[in-house]
Order: sequence, then structure tokens, then C-alpha cells
Amino acid sequence: MDKLQITGGVRLTGETRISGAKNAALPILCAALLSAEPVHFSNVPALQDIRTLLALLAQMGVKVERDEAAGTLTLDASGLDNPVAPYERVKTMRASILVLGPLVARCGEARVSLPGGCAIGARPVDQHIKGLQSMGAQVNVEHGYIHAESPRLKGARLFTDMVTVTGTENLMMAACLADGETVIENAAREPEVVDLAKCLMAMGARISGAGTDVIRIQGVAALHGATHQIMPDRIETGTYLCAAAATGGDIRLTDTSSAYLDVVIDKLLDAGCEIDIERDAIRLRAPQRLTAVNLRTAPYPAFPTDMQAQFMAINCVADGTAVIRETIFENRFMHAVELQRLGADIRIDGNTAVVTGVARLEGATVMATDLRASAGLIIAGLVGEGETVIERIYHLDRGYEHLEQKLTALGAQVKRLA
Repeated sequence: MDKLQITGGVRLTGETRISGAKNAALPILCAALLSAEPVHFSNVPALQDIRTLLALLAQMGVKVERDEAAGTLTLDASGLDNPVAPYERVKTMRASILVLGPLVARCGEARVSLPGGCAIGARPVDQHIKGLQSMGAQVNVEHGYIHAESPRLKGARLFTDMVTVTGTENLMMAACLADGETVIENAAREPEVVDLAKCLMAMGARISGAGTDVIRIQGVAALHGATHQIMPDRIETGTYLCAAAATGGDIRLTDTSSAYLDVVIDKLLDAGCEIDIERDAIRLRAPQRLTAVNLRTAPYPAFPTDMQAQFMAINCVADGTAVIRETIFENRFMHAVELQRLGADIRIDGNTAVVTGVARLEGATVMATDLRASAGLIIAGLVGEGETVIERIYHLDRGYEHLEQKLTALGAQVKRLA
């Protein structure tokens, strides 16, 4: 199992390109199931989760043509004939649940394994099931699979008991081919939801309100082919900004946007960084020593849970004490124990972490517990004295494209070990 070896103490400088967003690409690729015509995508990141999803779609009968180096992809679901997502294909990736809505809408049935993914707490799919049932589907959960059937979904008024990004995306896709109007209330407002809506509208869907908490979808008889460019990855952007901030660096990130990162940029400014915003680039210059910043995770547009581990890492080497409150996932402080192995001063009380900055971190062997925890450990390793080895980095390959190459281009001493 691969490991990552980091020799810390190097200031990150230079320029690197940000990839397409994993959390936008996964639902958008599933949207191709809704059409019998080819759909063309660009800025598709080269990630393990993307490869896993493409293998799943191919197994269903979707024709896949990909140029991974160029980031382009064409999906042709005209031959879709196997609306099944087996456990073997989806056990490592929670986003597999996103095939459920499109399959029921297009094929009239779906059999989808309950999803896996990162071990960061319960992420129930009951909102997906409840929504499909409200649209007329018969849904049963048996032997670890969700089995849903409906000759034709009906438009309905849907209210999710909690804000759920994948739930909003699944139900929005299903509603595109339903009879009549569907209204999703308490909808997720994440930029990735908006990007999915843009792709669906390019395919002929009638959607309004994406980016607000009420989304309206007028069902149509069929969707057609289209071309769509995946939005830049705001979490990858934030991760590299944090890495530069922690190391006292000066970096410029291209092919990205600050439009979805207001709260993250505000926190970095509070930490003492200087940030210049360009139309499609961001430059950060960090002070020699950061100032600790408090944060509380919550659904967009508040502070993203996917950036919590990275900010915990920079608070470990900042002046002062920071309080971090995690309100999204109950098990998302598992990286704190690993950061303590590097010398961090962190106290956990339920969903609250109190982080007091220390003079320095020291290299050690640590274990990645989930995708974003891995990123936090990398940031800590970059500032730690000596050598840090991060085990179980397969999590990183799920969400960060060409990580070692990008960090190396910025001056970091990073090496993958088999």
C-alpha cells in the first residue's frame, strides 16, 4: 500500500494549475445516464473516484471515450441496459448513490448498493429514498441494496429533513424526466449543485433556483446531448492555499476562482495572509507566522467541512488558540490524533476541537483516515521538522489530481513510496 514521504521545512513558492472539481464531476457524469445521446465533458480530473465511476457506468452499458491527459470525456448512454450498481464497484465511493435517481428516471428501475467511502460518520441515504417515494417510486432496501421502480416518476413537492448535497443532486436529476413540476425545498446551495444544474440545462432540462434553497424542475420527455466544462475544484484550491499559508509561502493558483471561496479566503486573511484575486487565478503571500483562526463548519455558503482538517493543520503552527466546531459529520476529528503524533496541541470535546499553536511540529509516521484528513496531514508534514510518512494515501488519490507533482513544482520535497 502506497505511502507519502515528506521532508518538511520548505517554503512553497511558484505557480500551479487547479483541476476540475471532483464533487462536481461525479454527479455531472451520472447525469449522462439521463440521455440517449452522447454528452461531452472537459476539465475532468484524473482521480480514482472518477475511474471507479466510469467503470461502473461502463458496466451498465454506457460507452466511455476518455483522454485522461487532456481531461476530456464523452459518455454515450444510448446502450444503457443494466441499471445495477453492484457492491464490488461502489464500496469505496459514496458518490455511487448518484446513479439512483437518473436510473429510475430513465430506465424505470434501479438496483444500487448502499454506498461506502470515507469513514467520517453517518451519511444516510434516507432523504434520497423519501424523495423518490414522494415522486411515486416503489423503493425497498434489502440485502444491502436499494431497489427502486417506477414506470414514470411524477413531479412532487419535496422537503428534505436536512440539507443534503447528494440528495439534492439525485432528486434534481430524477425530476428532469418526471411528469410535471418538482419543487425541492431545503435544497443544498453548493456551487457543485449549480454546476450540475448548468449541465442538465445544457441537455434540455428546465431548472430554476439552483444555488438557492428552493429548486424548481419542470419535467421533460427526454434530454439530449450537450457539452459541459467541469468547474474548478474549490477544495483543492483551498488546500493549496492552506499549504502555502502554513509554510510561509508565496504561490499563485491558476484556472480557479475565488467566487466559491469567500469564507475560506476571509479566514486566511484573518490568519495574516495577503491574497490577490484575479479573474481566473489567486495569489497568496503568507507571513512568517500565522494567527490562529476560529471556525465553525456548516452547509454552503458557510465554512466547508471539507476544509476543516486543513485549517486544523495551519492552526497547529499559528500564534494563539483556535476553537474549531464541526457540525456536519460526527467523526471528522480523527486526524487530530495523527496531528498529535507530530507534536500538535489539540484537545477534543465532542464536536469541538481546541488547537493551541506550537513552536514547531516534528516529523513522524501517521495514518490517513479519510480524504480531507490526508490533506491536513500533508500540510502538517510540509511544516514539520524532519521526515513525515503518511500511510494509506489511497484516500488522496480519490480527490487530488497529481498531488506529488504539483507540490514538487512548488518546491516541496515529496516522494511516493510503494
